[in-house]
Amino acid sequence: MSVELATLREGLAYTLDRTDLPLGRKVEGKVRDSYLPGDGTRVLVTTDRISAFDRVLGTLPFKGQVLNQLSAWWFETTREVAPNHLIDVPDPCVTRARECTPLPVEWVMRAYVTGVTSTSIWAHYAKGAREFCGHRLPDGMKKNEPLPEAILTPSTKAHEGAHDESVSRETLLERGVIDEATFEAASAIAHALFAKGRAVCASRGLILVDTKYELGRAADGSIVVIDEIHTPDSSRYWLADSYEGRLSRGEEPESFDKEYVRRWLAATGFTGDGPIPPIPDDVRVEASRRYIEACDAIRGVAFEPNLEPPLARIAHNLGVAA
Repeated sequence: MSVELATLREGLAYTLDRTDLPLGRKVEGKVRDSYLPGDGTRVLVTTDRISAFDRVLGTLPFKGQVLNQLSAWWFETTREVAPNHLIDVPDPCVTRARECTPLPVEWVMRAYVTGVTSTSIWAHYAKGAREFCGHRLPDGMKKNEPLPEAILTPSTKAHEGAHDESVSRETLLERGVIDEATFEAASAIAHALFAKGRAVCASRGLILVDTKYELGRAADGSIVVIDEIHTPDSSRYWLADSYEGRLSRGEEPESFDKEYVRRWLAATGFTGDGPIPPIPDDVRVEASRRYIEACDAIRGVAFEPNLEPPLARIAHNLGVAA
């Protein structure tokens, strides 16, 4: 890995938990703080916060830097597949983007029957369900096996404190969440991006298992990719070389994403409700190591962490007061 464990431990003292910058109206998400200057752009600051089970759990060292830089790489790599909102990256944790109106749906693509949450496709399958978001599933599947083909399983966007709901195309249209033309256009983008992502990852020795896309409508009416793309936060990654062997032994695949944290939390009995157990530093460091390893493998270049105090650095790079 490109970053020493000692550096990861040093980074525990410099995690970016929150921001408050004089950049216009602030919109705080689970991981990103967005600022709207009112000039047709959006400034997205990717913090080190980590979320799972629809809760913010704490921070991981250098996570914001990894996600922001990997997203920028993917935005450039997939620009010919689908337009996106990226303008530039003025800081390791900051993306300047075109302001867009988000579509009210998360576009989740899946290629395997897996997951640990109660809403995962595997949880439904293990309970006997053979239909998921309008897709028929074959009998006899084991956890972590590939689906016959990649499927789109849209999700609603729940209000804070509530859980997202995986639904079918028909349900979204019946509820009036989205119109048919927009759904079809967004679906085509999601399928094309996932195919591109899986091909790139396969060439790097990784399996892109599933992912979610955020799409928005730009000022000219076009649908573009926003937020992030193919990061270890929005995607599940497995190591290809060990996948078959571990599957045959009934072991979990080697993962390079926040599934490691989800599994740790689930082992403590936490699945989203009640007090959040404090995540030990060793778990935080190991999760960060996995994020960086995925970033290195995908981009083909070593991630270089910035150890400057993040708030002062961001303010300086954006030319504003800290």
